[in-house]
Amino acid sequence: MNKKQTQRVLIASLVGSSIEWFDYFLYGTVAALVFNQLFFVNEDPTVGLLLAYASFALAFFIRPFGGVVFSHIGDRIGRKKTLVLTLSLMGIATFGMGLLPTYQAIGVWAPILLITLRLIQGLGIGGEWGGALLLAVEYAPEDKKGLFGSIPQMGVTIGMLMGTIALWIMTLLPDDSFMTWGWRVPFILSAFLVIFGLWIRKGIDETPAFKKVQESGEIPKLPIVDTLKYHWREVLIAIGAKVVETAPFYIFSTFIVSYATTNLGFDRTEALTAVMVATVVTTILIPIMGNLSDKVGRKKLYVTGTIAMALFAFPYFWMIQQGSVALLVLATVIGLGIIWAPITAVLGTMFSEIFEAKVRYTGISLGYQIGAAVAGGTAPLVATALLAEFNNSYIPVALYIVFTSLISLVAIWAVKDKGQQRAGQKIIVKGSRV
Repeated sequence: MNKKQTQRVLIASLVGSSIEWFDYFLYGTVAALVFNQLFFVNEDPTVGLLLAYASFALAFFIRPFGGVVFSHIGDRIGRKKTLVLTLSLMGIATFGMGLLPTYQAIGVWAPILLITLRLIQGLGIGGEWGGALLLAVEYAPEDKKGLFGSIPQMGVTIGMLMGTIALWIMTLLPDDSFMTWGWRVPFILSAFLVIFGLWIRKGIDETPAFKKVQESGEIPKLPIVDTLKYHWREVLIAIGAKVVETAPFYIFSTFIVSYATTNLGFDRTEALTAVMVATVVTTILIPIMGNLSDKVGRKKLYVTGTIAMALFAFPYFWMIQQGSVALLVLATVIGLGIIWAPITAVLGTMFSEIFEAKVRYTGISLGYQIGAAVAGGTAPLVATALLAEFNNSYIPVALYIVFTSLISLVAIWAVKDKGQQRAGQKIIVKGSRV
């Protein structure tokens, strides 16, 4: 594969992933600002807010189903065709949200339609991640799989940044204008991003690994059955390894905004700024860490990040308790920006290396999406419940982060580090030539 093709594959993987997560996070941001007032109308505003957040969390639990449906297509028909489907589905759902009539216009049908479109988003993102990752990894040269596999992981943080910036621009409008039409603009304009993403993906071929499976005639009739029958251990490893990547992410990026403003006296802008700065840092570090994993091994980098996550849990909360904006930003940058980066950078490549090519899409999607549903969507709720139960003490929440780290360390124990093996092979080859 020449340099131009390589660039197009990586751009296709990154752009699609970024657009999907932009659409996904956009909903989460707007849910608390708009949907609680225009769609989930209730006499008690707290109930409206809870319903809006519940609709946000709902997509986490539909994601594994999206993973199963689209990974079946991905392992049977191909990675490229599946990615076109998932991106189109996500784009249609997000665009549709921007055009939805409100509760005041059509009554109870407004929240029903909104939830339906949110579920379609969940299906789309459930299938997108595995495809975007395999597009990058299965095209990668042997000695650059860590770097290539880290590129679609950047889509999570880039999409989050894009969603936050788009909403921030719209909130500059007068309140009436924002609530009437301003919030709709990012949803509607996302259609142009989707068209661009589809154009980029149209110009690439099917991955070499999938072509080999096609040529060998080993395409399984029901990839999900083969995966659960012969690779259930690998699925459990992937679910466990996902826990420390997803739970602390939502604590550092979502829970902290409400905790810092409600419990610690920071204003919303200060909390969001801390998250924004940390997100920029981690976006820069992800490909650097992916590249490093090709040299030192994926497992070593992942374990280092996971241990650091456990060790930083208590210092993190101590730092933000001091009431200093500088310490709030620094703590969030260390946790979300620096420690989280190596964990997420190697996660996808590591998952892809523990499954055979013929069930790889299904295996990694199941592990990733079930892990996200169990530990990711629930993390802010668990953290909030622990605060309420223990008189606003942060100690149980810090222990929760330590607990997620321990689960993932146990899960990763069984993984053979192929990144490290390759690094060792290169040294042997070089030595034999001398």
